[in-house]
Amino acid sequence: MESSRRRFIQTGLALTAGCTTLSGLKDSYAADTEKRSIGLQLYAVRGEFERDVPGTLKKVAELGYEGVEFWGYKGTTNVYKDYDAEQLRKLLDDNGLKCCGMHLMVEALSIDCFMKTVENNKILGNSYLIVAAASDLMKTEESIKSLAAILNRASGLCRRHKMKVGYHAHGFDFEKIDGKFAWEILFSQAGPDVVMQMDVGNCLSGGGDPLAMLKKFPGRTQTIHVKEYEDKTFDSDYYSQVFKLCETSCGTRWYIVEMGGDEGLGFDIPQKALGDLRKLGK
Repeated sequence: MESSRRRFIQTGLALTAGCTTLSGLKDSYAADTEKRSIGLQLYAVRGEFERDVPGTLKKVAELGYEGVEFWGYKGTTNVYKDYDAEQLRKLLDDNGLKCCGMHLMVEALSIDCFMKTVENNKILGNSYLIVAAASDLMKTEESIKSLAAILNRASGLCRRHKMKVGYHAHGFDFEKIDGKFAWEILFSQAGPDVVMQMDVGNCLSGGGDPLAMLKKFPGRTQTIHVKEYEDKTFDSDYYSQVFKLCETSCGTRWYIVEMGGDEGLGFDIPQKALGDLRKLGK
């Protein structure tokens, strides 16, 4: 196992070293002239999804969403409860939906789980493996360095599979350490291929500055969670700046809505969110 671990780390480091900022940004900017698609993070309708997986995906498609992002994956054989990747892919295809992302736990990128994670996402047709959260690793400069190493290693290994690894924003990611956001420290150490999945609402709720982060790390937000926060609604001047950055310098390909009812029940809020985005020409 130890020799296997060394090979895993050495391969990842070699691949990461071969990555240049120029190539990472070139790939990211390729989407700037394309219209972004709109997906739904299924956590927003988790209550519905838990009791009726096929019915929920059918409803999401009927609302007009183009894709869905799964959540809570741990590198297991099944992707969600008793559903494996092939069953879910069939449901997606039947409803004309794409998989626009997978929120996963850090362990899904471990040596023991990595290939199963890749295989399942290949079946789903997903390119974005996004660590949902790592609050325990976002507390100190040393632990953030460890998280960056995990993301960099996995990113290098994923390149051969035409997949990208990333990290999703929560409020706790914007605590300050020696005057810098923990988020800022992470993405200063993570390689240019690591996706910076900003969540506008979560960032604002934690006292962060989404606009500043999008400007500081251009070309790295291929998918972004758009979530209204207080007076920062989709039709506000603030969000117009967010959308402008996404559509010029961020390389964004997917707007992902994560707004839902209590306990993830009902579809009224996701329906309104999509309607509001469409009114803005998104």
